[in-house]
Amino acid sequence: MSAAPGVVVAVDVGTVRVGVAASDPHRILASPVETVPAPGHARVVDLIAERGAVLVVVGLPTSMSGASKSASADMARTWAAVLEPLVAPVEVRLVDERLTTVSATAALRASGRNAKQSRAVVDQAAAVALLQGVLDQR
Repeated sequence: MSAAPGVVVAVDVGTVRVGVAASDPHRILASPVETVPAPGHARVVDLIAERGAVLVVVGLPTSMSGASKSASADMARTWAAVLEPLVAPVEVRLVDERLTTVSATAALRASGRNAKQSRAVVDQAAAVALLQGVLDQR
């Protein structure tokens, strides 16, 4: 993780929606921000600027075996590559997002939301899970 203090923004890229989460400036807690219609680069750039983020992490779909060779992984890499020059000099880093959507869906179900109710926020919840995992590793 970047040594510079400040907010970290996480992005969970999907074909339909993009979930965004952000940390507090002390990098203790990840919170949901917004679900953006894909591809959503312009809105994500605005969210990064609004929060004064110093680092952006983009979820890289990874299989349980550790492989990140799939259409979804390629899409995340391409999405991050498009974002990078738009937010420079803010660093954009791909990070393993193994099981974030699964855990987000389970948490939403446990809170009493059904699949239809969760659709609009599952991407945000996945971004929160991704970011909290990154924050907890430091």
